[in-house]
Amino acid sequence: MRRGLVYGAGPLVRKWRKLRKLTQLDLALRAGTSARHLSFVETGRAQPSRDMVLRLADHLRIPRKDRNALLLAAGYAPIYDQQSAEEPELDELPDKLSEALQQLLHGREPYPTFVVDAGKDVVLANRGTEVLLEGVAASLLSPPMNMVRLALHPHGMIGRVANAAQWRAHLLSRLEREAMLSADERLGALYHEAVDYRPADTDPAWQDPADHIMAPLRIEALGADLCFFNVVTTFGTLVDTPLTGLTIEVFYPADATTAGLLHDRLLTGSELNGTEPIRSMTG
Repeated sequence: MRRGLVYGAGPLVRKWRKLRKLTQLDLALRAGTSARHLSFVETGRAQPSRDMVLRLADHLRIPRKDRNALLLAAGYAPIYDQQSAEEPELDELPDKLSEALQQLLHGREPYPTFVVDAGKDVVLANRGTEVLLEGVAASLLSPPMNMVRLALHPHGMIGRVANAAQWRAHLLSRLEREAMLSADERLGALYHEAVDYRPADTDPAWQDPADHIMAPLRIEALGADLCFFNVVTTFGTLVDTPLTGLTIEVFYPADATTAGLLHDRLLTGSELNGTEPIRSMTG
């Protein structure tokens, strides 16, 4: 290496390493290099090979949309198709994948289930979600319908939530962590927006997520106090696929009363019967 030559990938590697809360030694061991070489890469004193750039990106869990920038900074041509790195619209999904998602949603009924993109916008929802969306302001149900706003906006679900402080703390803690790990500016802005929804007289304990790792959702619906627990499944893969960035959020009944009411409502064919899954809510 010529003395004084500086390479440009270092600041990006350091930024993502700090976001992931890894030491240079931690990352070096995972990527199969030495801490000394990684230090040289971060300070611009060494140019990483293309293979090393890709390995670092993998172990730092850098989103695909940001990997081209890292490659370019290191002096290599981008390899990821920019269009395919965007969050997919439903209409762009291959027919079989779209059909699979519809079947997945139908298979979770009567449990409320949403398919959500990386920006927390709802792409699909099944009939069971009407139980949670009952009474939500029409403005929040217009495209793009955003999961965070549905849950925490004063005119959203939160007005019917019995354990509002606990549920708010749980969702904000999760959103803050996702925004930090992804470095997604949209999620950061959404987090600060949601924090501002907090009523002035809210118990300060809402800020402490320690007891909210698996917070239940206790909500008034179907003429009763229902209780759910939320399970989130992420399509996580390094392979370029239209499902990358999508998550499935299922609200399972946490007690027998909730399970019974959901099954009775679906089987008796009342308000939920005949409703097609919500489609293309992002546009």
